Amino acid sequence: MYLAEHTWEELGDYFAEHSLALVPTGSTEQHGPHLPEATDHLIAEAYAREAAERTGFLCTPTVNVGVSPHHRQFHGTMWVDAPVFRDYMESLARNLTYHGVDRIVFVNAHGGNIQHLREVGRRLRDAGDAYAVEWMWDESIPDLVNDLFVQNGPHGGPKETAMIQYLRPELVREDRLEAARDGGVASVEDAGTVIHGSRTFYDAIDNTGNGVLGDQTDATAEKGEELFEAATDQLVQLCEWLDAQDREDLMAKPHV
Repeated sequence: MYLAEHTWEELGDYFAEHSLALVPTGSTEQHGPHLPEATDHLIAEAYAREAAERTGFLCTPTVNVGVSPHHRQFHGTMWVDAPVFRDYMESLARNLTYHGVDRIVFVNAHGGNIQHLREVGRRLRDAGDAYAVEWMWDESIPDLVNDLFVQNGPHGGPKETAMIQYLRPELVREDRLEAARDGGVASVEDAGTVIHGSRTFYDAIDNTGNGVLGDQTDATAEKGEELFEAATDQLVQLCEWLDAQDREDLMAKPHV
């Protein structure tokens, strides 16, 4: 059920029966020479809307711009500062609680959002307003990701390439896959920027000249479909588990 496509009367019927919402979050940032800057928010919205379709739970509009200043050197990257993002997401969540939602799944597809969404979840839970969890699609199926790709790359690699090949193939510059691989690096370890246990890099460009990691030529739409189905199943199960919990069991425990 997609919130923006329904009337307020129809949504009133939903809130009378349910208290769970999915909120897709991504980014608008460089993903190398072969993928669109919409990559993360396209993936997040696809997962959230598919899970909502399969479960009947509510999916909100997508938050398309996230915490991405570490990609700023590449043309077109958009971002908001981390404190602004946290405050915005908390305010958006409280909007949902006003309508009766008390459990939220942030369906996330951008690594830069993770810690900030978890902080928002802590704020909401500590206040007793809602229980919100961050869900990152590839972290729900790590074994499958590792099985499918030799060098899966944490950004703009074959796993994200395969996802867009499946979801929006017309947006993938197939003739630039080799350039993406050859102009990037295989992994952060290969970039040589972890020194004596310290992450000495701050921006993506410190690791990779064209903004991406991994072997993009290892991606196929078929692998993307396999990833999508497996992670969607995980998201559906998470929503069903969360919906079945008693509210008091989700809230912060009292002091001992």
